[in-house]
Amino acid sequence: MADAPIRTGLLGGSFNPAHGGHRRITRFAIKALGLDQAWWLVSPGNPLKPKRGMAPLPARLRSAQAQARRAPIVPTAIERELGTRYTIDTLRALKRRYPRRQFIWLMGSDNLAQFHRWRDWRGIARTMPIAVIARPGYDAQAMASPAMAWLRRYRVSAASFKSRGRWSAPALVLLRFDPDPRSATALRRAAPDWASRYDGSRMRDPLTHHLIISPEGI
Repeated sequence: MADAPIRTGLLGGSFNPAHGGHRRITRFAIKALGLDQAWWLVSPGNPLKPKRGMAPLPARLRSAQAQARRAPIVPTAIERELGTRYTIDTLRALKRRYPRRQFIWLMGSDNLAQFHRWRDWRGIARTMPIAVIARPGYDAQAMASPAMAWLRRYRVSAASFKSRGRWSAPALVLLRFDPDPRSATALRRAAPDWASRYDGSRMRDPLTHHLIISPEGI
């Protein structure tokens, strides 16, 4: 099985900060989908989120690395190296750069609710399969969203997807786990200075091993 593709989940976000909820849903997805690994794409800057209140990239990456310990999860800021700003460009670049991997895009139902606002969202769906993870308070909006109206025809069960030798896209897998109420917003409210725990202006990316420096503070 030396030529078997490496099944890799991709979870993008600001991780401002990363927390146990990220870890929990990722481990559930790894098990449900039969993944070998998951990557957390720690975004240099999300076009749909304001920059105000965003901790420096090294601090967010460090928080992700702390949460990923002893799990098949690799946090990375590779989007900065790729020079991509939008998800569609990142996913296409990753497929070109890592041809031996089979990727699946992981996102919460809160993102599915607004997925139709993302640049070339249908292109994302055609680039790789998508797994949507239930999040409390967002499921109804997600199921009624314009994107779901289009994606519904491509829905497959997690068991069927897991057993496939090769993946194809579009494909949509809905994953339902026990709700996890934790959120980065709540953590920031409880500890506004959380980033100070990760003092230091630089670190090495766990995936690329390149130095991460964020002099601009985002």
